[in-house]
Amino acid sequence: MGFLSKITRLRKNRRFEYNPRFYDDKGKGSPYRIEPKFDQFRSTLNNQRGLKNKISNALEDSRREGDRNVKIRFVIILAILILIFLYIIDFDLSIFFSR
Repeated sequence: MGFLSKITRLRKNRRFEYNPRFYDDKGKGSPYRIEPKFDQFRSTLNNQRGLKNKISNALEDSRREGDRNVKIRFVIILAILILIFLYIIDFDLSIFFSR
């Protein structure tokens, strides 16, 4: 038993002190925490629950002005896709025009 106990005996875990090379102890937060760059600008990160808060956040987001060129480009692409869909299903657009 004495011979086998030397082979099968479990060793204790060794303690390992790790200090990151570029970690500033006086800095803010943990060096292991990864925080995305633009979290401070995102409105969806607010963890407020409830229907009233969700509706107020949606209304607040709709009031924000975005890039006008993006809106125009989106409308043009949407119109082209709708026309392609109507052409595929063989929709007759002449019902909207009177002679």
